[in-house]
Amino acid sequence: MTLARVDRPKRSPTTAPATDAAGPSGPTARRRRRRSRLTALAFVAPLVAYLVAFYAYPLYRNLDLSLRNYTVRSFVDNDAPFSGWDNFSKVLSDPTFSPALRNTMVFTFVSIAFQYAAGLALAVFFNRHFRLAPTLRALFLIPWLLPLIVSASTWSWMLNGESGVVNYALHFVGVAPVDWLTSPHWALTSVILANIWIGIPFNLVILYSGLQNIPGELYEAASLDGASGWQQFRRITFPLLRPVSAITLLLGLVYTLKVFDLIWIMTKGGPGDSSSTLATWSYQLGFGTLLPKFGPGAAVGNVLILIALVFGLLYIRVQRRQET
Repeated sequence: MTLARVDRPKRSPTTAPATDAAGPSGPTARRRRRRSRLTALAFVAPLVAYLVAFYAYPLYRNLDLSLRNYTVRSFVDNDAPFSGWDNFSKVLSDPTFSPALRNTMVFTFVSIAFQYAAGLALAVFFNRHFRLAPTLRALFLIPWLLPLIVSASTWSWMLNGESGVVNYALHFVGVAPVDWLTSPHWALTSVILANIWIGIPFNLVILYSGLQNIPGELYEAASLDGASGWQQFRRITFPLLRPVSAITLLLGLVYTLKVFDLIWIMTKGGPGDSSSTLATWSYQLGFGTLLPKFGPGAAVGNVLILIALVFGLLYIRVQRRQET
């Protein structure tokens, strides 16, 4: 019995394989990469245009205003002379600067402290998932959802020295009425109370979302070990909420630093300078008089931006330390 021999064709060692046009270095692959880059640029272009039009250009114009001696005429003709740091010198030496800076710091830090404390307490309370929790959470969002002009007008009516409901309640319990909005001793307190009320829902929503990411097994294990509610909060809840708390405080800081409409509607920064902040003073310099001072007003705005930038850099540094 003989086996048929099948001769396989021999491959010439000198024959090179054909070049694949669709390989990693072929023209088809290059066209695909170019098309992918163009697609990515097309998606990024609207965001870049938005940032340039609504952030970069306004910041540039505000800096240009603060470095030139603008009047109404030169503002229209766009021929204001360059004055360098004169506007900043005028602002820093103005008698209004110290009380405005002090009021800004007090207004910001007191508001943030009470907003965060109340928001955290409510978030922990609603984290128990009882029957009416969703309904009550929705009701607590009302101050955040209302237009700010409505909230400010409502608080102005409530704190009115003659016909306000707050003074009526004080009179009902035998306490003398208070001039909340017209007294230099109470004007800043009044706008702080209103701002705390408006900011609590924001802290509640963010911190409640952070609580949802904490595993329930940790609380169960702590309960089995005999940990009390306060010990669970101090050893589990608060440490694990630090990243969320940091971003909540930073956003609250940036937002509170620039609060203008609430204070302007309620007190207009008065009486005198008792409730004036850097935001209201900047507006008053630029638009609050018949002879506006655009340069000093822009300089005050840049000082406010610089303060927010400093706190933002501090937040980034703290976050990097926590990550390492």
